[in-house]
Amino acid sequence: MKIFNRYILKNLTIATGFIAIVLTMIIFLTQSLRFLEIVINAGSSGSAFWILTVLALPRAFEIILPLSLMASTLFLYNKMTIDSELVAMRGTGHSSFDLAKPAIILGLILSILLWILTLWVTPVSLSKMQQMREELKSELSNFLFKEGIFNQVGKGITVYINQKMNNGELAGLMIHDTRDETKLPSTILAKRGIIISTNNGHQVVVYDGARQEINPKTGILQQLRFERYIIELPENQSVRKRWAEPAERTIWELLNPNIQDEQDIKNLRSFTAEIHRRIVTPLLAIAFPLIALLSLLLGPTDRRGQAKKITIAIVTIIILEGIFLMSNNIARHNNIGIFIMYAITIIPIALSLLFLSGKTERLRYQIFFSSKSQNARSEI
Repeated sequence: MKIFNRYILKNLTIATGFIAIVLTMIIFLTQSLRFLEIVINAGSSGSAFWILTVLALPRAFEIILPLSLMASTLFLYNKMTIDSELVAMRGTGHSSFDLAKPAIILGLILSILLWILTLWVTPVSLSKMQQMREELKSELSNFLFKEGIFNQVGKGITVYINQKMNNGELAGLMIHDTRDETKLPSTILAKRGIIISTNNGHQVVVYDGARQEINPKTGILQQLRFERYIIELPENQSVRKRWAEPAERTIWELLNPNIQDEQDIKNLRSFTAEIHRRIVTPLLAIAFPLIALLSLLLGPTDRRGQAKKITIAIVTIIILEGIFLMSNNIARHNNIGIFIMYAITIIPIALSLLFLSGKTERLRYQIFFSSKSQNARSEI
């Protein structure tokens, strides 16, 4: 690799890494707010909060890395233009494509990294994140049971807790049970209690209380006092029964859906759209910097800055990103969305490489100088 290529690639890598870290920190802070309430209410440790937030980051890299490389490309090549470095490199006989090579190489590296993320790392992390969220939500003693309100636990059972103690005990309980339609509704009042987890589900063990039943026909109140009483709670099946979304499945699972699962059969088109999205998304790490290079390396340059060209590049990339996201939603219902996804990435790459290549260099200069000569003649 030539010296100037190593120079540009080194600076481009540093700039891309810095921007990616800044964007990652911003995403990290916004994502962490989603999990803070869950972790606090579940009474879980701080490590659970960090693990949840980290597991959510791989999906964000699909957007962060292409945008970071695009931003660093605009910044670095514009700075080199102002400092006359690109002019000097062109003076030694290097074409626009030669100058663009470092950004293209880094784009290819990031694309390979993104393929690893999208095809395996991201779905695995999302699956673990969702599983962990469901496990935290299934902690009935901390999440579902809140102080001072009537907590609905499954169908036909309501629990009221006056206070949750630091040692895990519950003080001042009232449990109203109407699950068994063949029996009278019962209300249990107890001074204290605790929720325990068993192989068959959760139980509330209450102490020093009374079990009351009233017959609506006779109006007679029956009361049974006890020192210790156990109430079986409905088993929380959300973790086991939860259907895995397409984004949470590896590429192998998307290619081999469970034909016995009705949900899988209904979402075959979503699986197909997700497969194509994972194939196409990494190509944005090549398309975005190429668009930036196309705007900065072609046409006349201004050492005072190229704000107009930079603005055009940014607006173009924002529009392409918006169309790409929209096409992803369309692809879940129509094959046109899949076509748009490929077109929105491959066409900019092909056109950018064509115009940056040496084959079109002579044609561009001929057009440029012919237009300049025509303007000069018109002035005469």
